[in-house]
Parts: sequence; structure tokens; C-alpha cells
Amino acid sequence: MSSADVPYRETSFPSSAMKVERRADGVIILEPVERLQPHIANIPRGLAERAALTPEKTYLAERPTPGADWVRQSYGETKRRADAFAQWLLDRRIGRDRTVLILSGNSLLHAVVKYGAMAARVPVCPVSVNYALMGGDYGRLRHVVGLVRPAVVFAEQSALFAPALDGVDFGDAWLVTDEPGRLQRKAVAIRDVLATPVTAAVAASIDAIDPDEPSVYMLTSGSTSMPKAVIQTQRMISSNLAQGIQVLNETAGWKDTMLDWLPWNHVSGAFTMMGVALTGGTLYIDAGKPLPGLFEQSIRNYKEIAVQYFTNVPAGYAMLADALERDEELRRTFFSRMTLMLYGGAGLPQALYDRLQRLAVQTVGRRIFFTTGYGATETASGCMAIYFHSEQVGIGLPMPGLSVKLVPRGDRYELRMKGPMVTPGYLNMPEKSAAMFDDEGYFMIGDTARFHDPHDVQKGLAFAGRLAEEFKLATGSWVHGGLLRAQIVQAAGGLIADALICGEGREYLGVLAWPALAPCRRLIGADAERMEPAEVLRHAAVRSAIQAAFKSHNQAHAGSSSRIVRCKFLLEPPSANAHEISDKGTINQNVALRRREADVERLYASTVGPEIIVLEGST
Repeated sequence: MSSADVPYRETSFPSSAMKVERRADGVIILEPVERLQPHIANIPRGLAERAALTPEKTYLAERPTPGADWVRQSYGETKRRADAFAQWLLDRRIGRDRTVLILSGNSLLHAVVKYGAMAARVPVCPVSVNYALMGGDYGRLRHVVGLVRPAVVFAEQSALFAPALDGVDFGDAWLVTDEPGRLQRKAVAIRDVLATPVTAAVAASIDAIDPDEPSVYMLTSGSTSMPKAVIQTQRMISSNLAQGIQVLNETAGWKDTMLDWLPWNHVSGAFTMMGVALTGGTLYIDAGKPLPGLFEQSIRNYKEIAVQYFTNVPAGYAMLADALERDEELRRTFFSRMTLMLYGGAGLPQALYDRLQRLAVQTVGRRIFFTTGYGATETASGCMAIYFHSEQVGIGLPMPGLSVKLVPRGDRYELRMKGPMVTPGYLNMPEKSAAMFDDEGYFMIGDTARFHDPHDVQKGLAFAGRLAEEFKLATGSWVHGGLLRAQIVQAAGGLIADALICGEGREYLGVLAWPALAPCRRLIGADAERMEPAEVLRHAAVRSAIQAAFKSHNQAHAGSSSRIVRCKFLLEPPSANAHEISDKGTINQNVALRRREADVERLYASTVGPEIIVLEGST
């Protein structure tokens, strides 16, 4: 019996039935039959209610250093500290045209500052720590400072961020940090701020929150330009959280225990942090990441803390699968309570999905339900999900409260969205804000999709590529880069972790591929453990397997807009400092292609180097 025949662990979802409107021009409108349930549109008030119910329960836990004991912060303590920070802000009479800028990784104090700023009605903007670590002129950090005009900058680790804090002009902003004495400029200690006596003004400020006023500015990835600040309101955030709680919470068990690494300056991580607060769970902050040298921290945490619900990006799942196959103790703990696993957006290869299911069946005798969190910074977080039986990866169906418009685009549909979780626009960018929406008020997310089954809407949608990643060959043929990348990773059967699709203005398509070294070593056998990565990738068994994979792909996709002619492996991992990879582990194709221009040229050189894999029968 194959793993596909084994039942899932028990799941509980609401109805995913859709109302379907089909228009004469081919446009389709999808809306869930089930309505979004009433919910509180004020996150600080929700935190206050939870703190009153379970003041002593641990809300957040972090390890100050790898291997250290967990430091815990209860709901009551989170509320008390957030109120003190809010009072400190209120005492300074900061205008709503200014912000609190958070320059910190996920931490107990990050949460305190965010909730405190919300309570004081001062918009808060969390920033990637990479903006302060990459050196140079700190161009992205300077850009964000000019865009959001912070009145307060919270930089938790003064020792780590000192060069940026001393080198960037923050204007008249208050600088709040752990050790002010380390800095050349005047700063305030966070411990002194949190000692501020709280008055009735904080509760009055929370009661006065307008759910439609700007509350959080979340930055876009800035893959093709400097980041934009997406306006997020309390109504946006709370309605998106309500979607997730209504659809997934019974299975996910957010009121229990969660362990997550996704950064809070990104919507996926922020969703988890606030979703746990509203449901009364405990969130363990995983300081690891799916990156070399950091993933080991995650593995230690996975061995210690068993959870019902797990979320990661495709690159993280690939590294996790390798670790699970090597480590029986890890497998037993990881799968022991697991009920629901979520992958971000569109990109989990079907082969990786199947591999994880096989591991689950081998370990606990049950399959794990996989869902997706598809959305964007402009939709607060994921607003589509798989909450129906499916064996296929994809982007699911809209959750209650969301209307999806599908506009025909050849054999695909362009995705557009409308609902209370959609942003009103970008900060100080009225023209770009207006251009986000069509004439019916639907947000144009920039992605395309296909139905898994055109005759059965209920089977959901599959990702079919980003419009921004489409380009033309010299022949004039359009290439759907995002879709093709997913097909290539899938065709490689686990040997490729991610890929860059090359060929704009060229005669044919090529691929720059990041290898999945563990499966490549297994393909070679025991001798591969002693080999350097470059030696592994030169091995005849690996090259032959890649050639066979691309040949199979080309047989199924014979047209010039999808047929791959050459491949070259990349040994250097994608660089976060160079913006090739986002904080959540996704590849910025345009940035990476520009940075690796020399590799692209070698891929297309008239003299084929030994590092180039040429498909059999290709020219």
C-alpha cells in the first residue's frame, strides 16, 4: 500500500463550498458560501482580554543564545510591558504622521514594542535586520527611514546594530536600545522605558482606535526597486486573523503550542505572532532559519518541542526532509503530534510533498494534512488556503470574507482580490496605490492561476506564475518564468532546491540551479560523503540524473518557451545581504539574475565549459 492510501490524522474544517459567478467575458468570481464570523477589530483589546483570562500562561518564549534555557513571557507580563511602552509614547505626544521603527529580530521585546505602539495609535514599521547588517551606505535602511519618518527607533541589540545606528541619520527620532552606552549617539535604555508608570490614558487610547486608520507599515521585498510601505489597518489585520482562526484553528490548535522562525517583519511571521495571542496559545520563537549554519538551531528546537501545526517555506521543507531522513529521533518528535503543515504561497514541489508524506507514514502511520497560506503583504497575510481534501499542491480557495476575481489570460487566469483584509494602498504613493486596483476595486496581486480541474472549482487553484517574472525569448515567445521554475524543481525529483530561469532576449532557455546536495550524495552512494560539493555535482550519476530529468520535462513541454537546453549548478548559496533571498527564504529572480550575470554568460557561451550540463540532443 502506498502512502497515498493511508488516511490523514483527523482534521476539522468548515465548508469550502464556493459561490461561482461566470461572466460572458470569461471572468469568474469566487466567493465562499460561508461568511466571515464576527471578530474584534482591535488587536490591543484582544491582547487585553487574553491577558485578563490567562495572565500567568506563557505567551512567548525565546532562547537568548543557542542552547540556552527558554526565557518566557506571560500574557500578563506582555500586556504590562506593552502598556508601559504605550504610556511612554503617549507622554511624548507623537503625531500619527510619525512611526515607531522596529529594528529587531523576533523577540519578547519586539512583541512588546509592536503591541505598545498599536495601543498608543502610533503606526509601527518592523524592518528586516539585514538592512542594518549589510554595511556599505545602508541604502535600504536610509530609504525606509525617509519613507516612514520614525519618531522612535527600537534597536534591541545595540552591539549588533551599532555601525548602522551610528552611521544612519535618524533625524530627531528617539533611539531605544538595550545598552545605550555602546553607541556614539544619545539613546534610551528599553528597561527605563518599560519602567514608565501606566495611567488610564493607555486604556483610553486603545478604546479610541479607529479600525481603518493606519496601524502598521509592512515593507515589500523590494525585489525590483526600493521597498514600498504597505498600509495595514486594524480591520485588515483582524479580519485576516479571523479568516485563519475560523478555517484552520480547530486543526492547527493555535491555542496550544507553536514553534516558528518566520520573521515578524514579514506578514507570515507577524500573522503567527498575533494569531497565537488572540487564541491563547504559546509561541516558542525559533532563532534558526533554513540557511547553512542556522538550520541546526531549528533542528534542536524541533527535537525538543512537538507541535500540532507547522509552517515553513519550500526551501525550509527541503532542508527539513533531509534532516528527517537522517535522524530517527527527530522524526519521532516532529511527527508525534503533527496534524497540519502549511507551506507559503505557491512553490512546494509535488515530489517534496510526497517525500514528507512518506516520512510521516513511516514514522506515525498517518499522513499529515498540508495546506497553503497564499496572499501578499497587501492582503495582511495568506487569505487563500486548502481546507478541503486534496492530494495536489496549489493555492487553494478563498477563505471566508475574500472575493477572488479570475480574469482570463490565455490558458490561465490573472488573480484579483477584494475584502476587508486588502490594504487601502501604499504610504505616500497615491499613484501606485490607485494603480493597484481594477475598476471594480479588486487588488491586482500580479499572479496567475489555473484550476486543478476546470470542471470542478472545488478542487481549487494551482499557481501558474508571476506576471513580473514573464519575459520574451529572442524569437518573440513569452516565457512564464515563475511557473517554469516550479516545473523544473518538480521535474528534478528533489535534486534541485531552487532555480533561476534564464533566456530573456536569448534564442533558448537555460537554468542556473541551486543543488539539493543531500539527495545528490545519496544518488552517488557512500563515497559521496567524502566529496566536496563541486565534486558531487561533477559526478556522472548526478549529471546523468539531471539530464534525464530535463529530457523528461522537455518531452512534456516541447515548445521553445518551456524547453530547457542548458543547466549550470550554483555553489554559492543565495545571498540575503545582496537581496537575492528574502527573510522568509524565497528567491528574488530579477536580483539574483543581475548579480549572477557572469554565470548567465557562461551558460550561453559558444564554447561549452565542463560545468555546463547540455541536454542530450540539444544544441
